[in-house]
Amino acid sequence: MIQIHCPYCCELLPEQEFAYAGEAHIVRPEDPGALSDEAWRDYLFLRTNARGPYHERWRHVHGCSRFFNALRDTVSDRILVTYRMGEAPPAPPSEEGGDA
Repeated sequence: MIQIHCPYCCELLPEQEFAYAGEAHIVRPEDPGALSDEAWRDYLFLRTNARGPYHERWRHVHGCSRFFNALRDTVSDRILVTYRMGEAPPAPPSEEGGDA
């Protein structure tokens, strides 16, 4: 089971408390009406789908109901760090020390 830290409630809770909300830091087009069909399709549906550290958006559904971002390793399925909306994305933590 994944344990997720809500940066607003400051609690470490089971994944069932939260809802996944897609890739984080997707910038909305300034003028959606000016986009071609292909550009609009890319904005709506194409995502990075990276192997390794991946920035995601989550919502604390059964708590404060706020959205926040998380950096999750898609290989180990481990949440590396969570941070509030509007904060700059952190760099992936160093793996030199190993897991605690």
